Amino acid sequence: MAETGGKIADNIVYFARALRRAGLPVGPAAVVDAIRAVEVAGISSRDDFYWTLHAVFVNKRADRLVFHEAFELFWRERGLVEKMLELLSPVAPPRPAETEKPKPGQQRVEEAMQALKERREEEVFPEIEIDARMTVSEKEILRRKDFAQMSAEEIASAMRALASLQFPHDQIVTRRLVAATRGKVDPRRTVRATMRSAGDLILPQARKRKVQEPPLVALADISGSMSEYSRVMLHFLHALSARRKVYSFLFGTRLSNVTRQLRYKDPDEALAGCSEAVVDWSGGTRIADALHVFNRDWSRRVLGQGATVLLITDGLEREEGADLAAEAARLGRSCRRLIWLNPLLRFEHFEAKARGIRAILPHVDDFRPVHSLEAIEDLVKALSTPAKRPRPALRRAA
Repeated sequence: MAETGGKIADNIVYFARALRRAGLPVGPAAVVDAIRAVEVAGISSRDDFYWTLHAVFVNKRADRLVFHEAFELFWRERGLVEKMLELLSPVAPPRPAETEKPKPGQQRVEEAMQALKERREEEVFPEIEIDARMTVSEKEILRRKDFAQMSAEEIASAMRALASLQFPHDQIVTRRLVAATRGKVDPRRTVRATMRSAGDLILPQARKRKVQEPPLVALADISGSMSEYSRVMLHFLHALSARRKVYSFLFGTRLSNVTRQLRYKDPDEALAGCSEAVVDWSGGTRIADALHVFNRDWSRRVLGQGATVLLITDGLEREEGADLAAEAARLGRSCRRLIWLNPLLRFEHFEAKARGIRAILPHVDDFRPVHSLEAIEDLVKALSTPAKRPRPALRRAA
């Protein structure tokens, strides 16, 4: 161990840097503890080495997936574990070749590894000055570009932009009363405070109505016609769930509750959980049936406290019927505000000709596009403004 200790320590340091770039909170103290743990525990097998580093570097459940992918990529490419086993034992057990499909978190780990490699092989190039006064910013182009026309790299940039959005703090006044320094006199608290001083000192206690952020309820269409926007909208809902109370539902031919999955800290793990929970991805659309199930089973559970509903769909119903208008009307009456996000509004000459669109439109408070970063930024700003009655969709449909 003494002969190979330097190489092992160096590789553990590089591995810790890769973990840090992938998002794990790995500091210098953790690196020192990992090196000491490997020296004490030794390296008898690959699994022992894995769990020794795991015990030091992983402190949260959300970090397990990223650590696993980083370990498999870092030590498999270099073959360092097998080489160390050859040095420490006369016969090293061969490692069978594994062909696994990409797992959640693997892409982020690969990017961190590539960045670490480029940093070590960095070269100095002369600076070139460019006059960009008459050019258009790449960020501005990305903000206005349709998600359906973006490349994979642009989609990744858009997802990072969604995670850094400044979400509004819209608040409503509830009927619940809470203690306050000023306001109406609270008789019960005043009597309790007086009893503590045996009646010698009477200090009036005040109360006021509680002010809080209303919950958001998202009903997102994941049918084939919405496939180009489903993943981006899931990233938006994941970023939104980290900042406030959000109930998320996905529907195609059936309704699926993915609220718990989207609360995972790691976005790749959250989207993988959604994929496992939903069985009708990129299939047909039954909006009326999905709204009926939501109104029957979930509306009383999640639409309290002045909830705002985000209905994300193009309105292209698979089965035409009068039930869609009735379910949309019930949904609009049950919530404080119903916002319809439709990617078809990206077309300048859009007209509400489809029966599904005409059935839903009279019952929504706001009708907005959702095809670009700029549209989502406008949505975030609109969430902080109060709803206007009568519903503007009635005037727009006329």
